[in-house]
Amino acid sequence: MSLLDLFTSGEHKRARTYFAGLIQIAFADGTMDKKELKYLENMAFKLDITNSEFTKILAHPEKYPMDPPLDYSERIEQLFNFTNMIFSDNEVKLDEVKLIRSLATGLGFPLDNVEKVADEAIHLVMNDNTLRDFSRAIKQVNQF
Repeated sequence: MSLLDLFTSGEHKRARTYFAGLIQIAFADGTMDKKELKYLENMAFKLDITNSEFTKILAHPEKYPMDPPLDYSERIEQLFNFTNMIFSDNEVKLDEVKLIRSLATGLGFPLDNVEKVADEAIHLVMNDNTLRDFSRAIKQVNQF
């Protein structure tokens, strides 16, 4: 662990692990196209990911284990963005669906409900739902 890692804020660490999840989705089908790269660049800007961090995470996203936010609404928003990443190239592949289920588990959705939550997330994004509608629907599907 570097000295910089000791002083990195917890929030920025979560942003990097979240960004690594987005990269994993982009590569789930084996390649990253221009639309996926553009989506990643936009998210990097929003998450305050530097160019050097972008390059480092892009090279080894597996080195950044999931560190989900404690807030349930923020976890739903991350699921929304992960799911949007799948659709950035206008197609959904089985490997991407499996990865969304895995990331939903990492975000803290219950194991016995993860498939239902992930499938609903895909359906909602496929139908161009807003984050607000997405959040409301996921809360319905994931009642506990």
